[in-house]
Amino acid sequence: MDETKLDALASGKFLLITSYRKNGTGVATPVWVVRDGAALGAWTSADSWKVKRIRNRADVLVGPCDARGKPTGEQVPATAEILDPAATARYRRLIADKYGILGRLTLFGSRLRRGTDGTVGIRISLTT
Repeated sequence: MDETKLDALASGKFLLITSYRKNGTGVATPVWVVRDGAALGAWTSADSWKVKRIRNRADVLVGPCDARGKPTGEQVPATAEILDPAATARYRRLIADKYGILGRLTLFGSRLRRGTDGTVGIRISLTT
């Protein structure tokens, strides 16, 4: 794994995750990103389509992007894993630390709407 590539992706505000439908069509989605040791972390709604796609097929492409999902760099292959509630809670703390007041407000609103079980963490490990 290339630490430089991992650092560059983790330092950005957004990460573009391209997950795949059952028919092989890629679907790109921007998410907030945090560093999780030798991996990247993201957080999303538990009932989102990206979670369903990742459960069916763990291989993804990831790369830097802007808030609207426009790629700002090269995408690289990776594998994604849906996390348990304890690891998801840790990702929430990492997001709150990285994104400050906006992150805390977003997490608070999500907790009010969905509860703590309504979101999941996604661990992304680069495969190159």
